[in-house]
Amino acid sequence: MAYHKSAKKRIRQTITRNARNRHYAKTMRNALKTIRTSTDKNEAAELLPKMNSMLDRLAKNNVIHHRKAANLKSSVAKHVNSLK
Repeated sequence: MAYHKSAKKRIRQTITRNARNRHYAKTMRNALKTIRTSTDKNEAAELLPKMNSMLDRLAKNNVIHHRKAANLKSSVAKHVNSLK
């Protein structure tokens, strides 16, 4: 149990950040699933810039690692290019 005022504030901040990061990570995973299960090249190509932007934002805010973002962007682009 925290006694100091600053420790109590830290706990509140951690809970808020944790919930926010979980939400953004889940949103990213859902978007990845959507683009990976897509079979239409035009639809996937339209979603690709939005996906890249989302990954860059999450990496910038340290929700995911910047190298993970790069790997995901690469693999998704590879998938979109392989569609017919």
